[in-house]
Amino acid sequence: MTAGVGLGGYLAVGAILFVIGVLGILINRKNVIIILMSIELILLSVNINLVAFSAFAHDLVGQIFAMFVLTVAAAEAAIGLAILVVYFRNRGTITVDDINQMKG
Repeated sequence: MTAGVGLGGYLAVGAILFVIGVLGILINRKNVIIILMSIELILLSVNINLVAFSAFAHDLVGQIFAMFVLTVAAAEAAIGLAILVVYFRNRGTITVDDINQMKG
């Protein structure tokens, strides 16, 4: 980490991103794309905290775990968007209310 920014600065940025992600999910319940982006923000905030604590403790375990989280987040985004594209082609809409009514 740089000399000017301490552990508290990284934790504050992580907390702000986490709150923005949670608010994005809670406030906007109509658009699935925004919900997916909010989940990505939450995962990014967790990664920032993992890397900050890892650098603070001089241990690489947190940074390695952050790479696994990034891999899972990329797979989640790719699969989620693929499902949304197929659903949009079949139904013509991707609103959350219509998806919740899907049975089968």
